[in-house]
Amino acid sequence: MQNDKLDDQTVAADLVRSLIQEKRSERRWKNIRFFIGFAVVIVLGLIVFSQMGAPVTTGDTDHGYVALVRLDGNIGPGEDFSAVNVLPLLQAAFSDKDAKGVVLEINSGGGTPVQASIIHDTVLDLKKKYHKKVVVVGEDLMASGAYFVAVSADKIYVNPNTITGSIGVIMKEFGFPELLKKIGVDRRVYASGANKDRLDPFLPQNQEDIAKIRQVIGEVHSNFQEVVKQGRQGKLHTDDPSELFSGDFWSGETALKLGLVDDLGNLSDAMQKEFHVTGYKDYSQQQSLLKSVVGQLGSSLNLALGANQVHVLEKLG
Repeated sequence: MQNDKLDDQTVAADLVRSLIQEKRSERRWKNIRFFIGFAVVIVLGLIVFSQMGAPVTTGDTDHGYVALVRLDGNIGPGEDFSAVNVLPLLQAAFSDKDAKGVVLEINSGGGTPVQASIIHDTVLDLKKKYHKKVVVVGEDLMASGAYFVAVSADKIYVNPNTITGSIGVIMKEFGFPELLKKIGVDRRVYASGANKDRLDPFLPQNQEDIAKIRQVIGEVHSNFQEVVKQGRQGKLHTDDPSELFSGDFWSGETALKLGLVDDLGNLSDAMQKEFHVTGYKDYSQQQSLLKSVVGQLGSSLNLALGANQVHVLEKLG
């Protein structure tokens, strides 16, 4: 019996030692993974900072080049085409002393008037500061807020098929005044201020609300018209300006006839005609590079932190 107990104790002790060794081995590998992940984070971070000042060069730049910024997608906060993302790219492009000018390649159906206005005004300010010629090239879409930005340029080029214009303001909403009654829901709203619940989709529409909406979008539309008139001063070819500001849109070919744009052509055409170059430095690629590397940084950091958290939990356990 005594020998059996000793044998059992020996087996238990060996099992405990084996488990301890296994745990230690697991922790060592987790620590190694953590430090490898941390090293990857550091390396990628260095890549970000080393590449931020290096725009992608395309074409023959030995005989001159332009600074290119591509502006794509919806215009709005949090979007690629927003003031917070675009302004640094514009600053970098304009401050390139060797660039013969700046080209903005736009492909957007518009967005918020505030973001468009900030970018438009920044282009005007940078033109004055750096004395650089600015040319806009419209691709598939250059409408509404995108056209608002475009009129900050000295020249506007579009493809014959580019959807251009849409100089107007729109506001959309839904109304559900009868829905709550049908489903038996008692809605309760508490507000201070007589108009705080204006445009509530669960209240019947009234003439006062409609008048308010028309007043606000009318003011924004008026500002839009003034920006277009200033940017295209002496270039609009129409006896009836109200046609241009009706919110309608046209093909690039018709936009040229109306004076909304200056010429037909793509990026290469604009570069050769306006600057006599075939090469460009693409400053918008910095933004894509940053997003790509930051995504990799995040993945590596999550991996490293995840391994470390498991190690800490094991210690606590």
